[in-house]
Amino acid sequence: MRTLKYALLGLIDRGPITGYDIVKEFESRVMANFWYAKHSQVYPELKRLTDEGFVEYKVILQGEKMEKKLYSITPSGHEEFVKWMKKDEPIGVTPKDLFRLRSYFTDFISPEDYLKLLHSQRRMHTERCNTLKATMEAYKGVVPPFGTREYGDYSVLLGAIMREDYYVSWLNVCIDNLKEQTGLA
Repeated sequence: MRTLKYALLGLIDRGPITGYDIVKEFESRVMANFWYAKHSQVYPELKRLTDEGFVEYKVILQGEKMEKKLYSITPSGHEEFVKWMKKDEPIGVTPKDLFRLRSYFTDFISPEDYLKLLHSQRRMHTERCNTLKATMEAYKGVVPPFGTREYGDYSVLLGAIMREDYYVSWLNVCIDNLKEQTGLA
């Protein structure tokens, strides 16, 4: 399945947008917490969507010579996107996690080295969680109305915070277990 297709259709369905701005959305503080796509993936998919009749574009001038394409969704593109939105998918494969892979093979590392890694991961995940929580402060404890872009941003941000909180909790348990078993401080 071409999942990127639907991410692009959703972004374009919100309003006309350039390929450059689509790439920036994937780098945004909210979207980057659950999905990403590279420049090299976005533009070929935009061409396919155009060829399939799901999006169209008009060329606009930026400055005196620079041209850019402004993409809009077609009625069939909107229909395709909404059809996909209503589809209930099975749970996908677990995303790769390098640190958990290293944790799986702790029989090849000293307890001291593993403890250093645990502390480093906890610091990084705590920093990420704090950044997400700072972003969440913009909502001032109010859940935005359903059906708005803000509601989607809020719900994804909440999920990212919960994911990071859980990860830090898991790291804390691993640190406590290791300290208890080895007597390390």
